[in-house]
Amino acid sequence: MLGFAQTDNETLVSCLGDRQRAVAAYHALLRRGENALNAIRAGLHHEHPAVREGCCRLLDHLVDTDSMDELIVMADDPDARVRVSAFHALACDRCKGDTCAPGADQVLDPALRHLASDPDPHVRSMAAELVGKFAHTHVRAVAALEASHTRDSSPAVRKKAGWYIPGGTIYERTVPRAPK
Repeated sequence: MLGFAQTDNETLVSCLGDRQRAVAAYHALLRRGENALNAIRAGLHHEHPAVREGCCRLLDHLVDTDSMDELIVMADDPDARVRVSAFHALACDRCKGDTCAPGADQVLDPALRHLASDPDPHVRSMAAELVGKFAHTHVRAVAALEASHTRDSSPAVRKKAGWYIPGGTIYERTVPRAPK
């Protein structure tokens, strides 16, 4: 870790593809915060899938409005692990602090597409989380989740989709409350 103190951001990003240095590089970039964002965004286009995945995971914590479009593009990456990380970064509000999450106009269509037809069940599962964020406001989201809940080939995807449909635990917990 001490060896990374003088390392430039671009080199740290490339270290995300090295199993022995990836964890230390990830934490070093996370500590550098917005000072590393340009290198992290550039890493989304790296040839090594582990680098792209690490950059998506970093953007989950460091995301800003300028990174949203790039994360949306990563949802179509050829590597399933990258797609999973991209969907997590787009769906997870817990890591983002005060940054506004992307709206349905930006992410619902890609999430619906992957929920319906991605070959990887982990990607479909993460897409269900993102689609589920819009279950109270978009009928297409509910319809897609209900279809996945009844027809997906993966029991895990069927279960997760069921959490976000009316009557599901997350759906019921997140029902918007009427103003007093």
